[in-house]
Amino acid sequence: MDKKPLEGKVAVVAGATRGAGRGIAVMLGAAGATVYCTGRSVRGAASDIGRTETIDETADMVTARGGVGIAVRTDHTSPEQVKALFERVEKEQDGRLDLLVNDIWGGESLTHWNTPFWEQPLADGLLMQERAVRTHLITSYYGVPMMIKRKEGLVIEITDGSTYNYRGNVYYSLAKISPIHLAAAMAEELKPHNVTALAVTPGFLRSEQMLDYFGVQEANWRDAIEKEPLYAESETPYFVGQAVAALAGDPNVRDKAGRALTSWDLSDEYGFSDIDGRKPHWGNFARERGLPVN
Repeated sequence: MDKKPLEGKVAVVAGATRGAGRGIAVMLGAAGATVYCTGRSVRGAASDIGRTETIDETADMVTARGGVGIAVRTDHTSPEQVKALFERVEKEQDGRLDLLVNDIWGGESLTHWNTPFWEQPLADGLLMQERAVRTHLITSYYGVPMMIKRKEGLVIEITDGSTYNYRGNVYYSLAKISPIHLAAAMAEELKPHNVTALAVTPGFLRSEQMLDYFGVQEANWRDAIEKEPLYAESETPYFVGQAVAALAGDPNVRDKAGRALTSWDLSDEYGFSDIDGRKPHWGNFARERGLPVN
């Protein structure tokens, strides 16, 4: 049997409960990796977001695809819990950490669209930064030293968009642009240590929450296009998952250090398709319609 491309590799996907994080964890598993799936929602104890998905399910999916899935309940706003997470990884994996994916978010209910920032609840805007920016800093702070010790590793910041353009809401823009700069800044400081940092964005993500929002399931997702025409170019979380897996297996990934990359461009480069056989390309789709490509 051929060896899988990420067999023997160890990854931490922070924020693997659902959406892009789950898709990334599962596709890393399909490539043979050992994946620590972290988040706050576990069986019998959901987070305050109130969704049914859990990191336990994600870890099971990783294992079912051929990897090793390990669920570790972690609140990434807590430095103590994050520190304990990486101490566990270091002990269980003999100091090995090849890939850290920062995908902590939790800001859906905190985003108030079509409302000026000064009219939005300040507490929501600040909590969004706590969950989507501070958590990424804490997680890299404790995870990256494992990579520096071994003089190798890859840190991927997951965000929404690949530019610094305004995203329709001040707080949301700040939360999604910050990871792009985090990746660029970390790349500079990590360069002497042979550790790479970069950012990756999906396109129009067909996440569990988005399917629920449109009242459809994956099997009949096209029924939502009548309500939202842009949904025609949506992608499953496994599309960006394959993008991350491809980057993790690329021996020349250092050439991409500091950049903000897109799932659709990485699909063109590495040749993968979505799990439904499509090759969604949000960049071309948006440009053809005169829409901004954030």
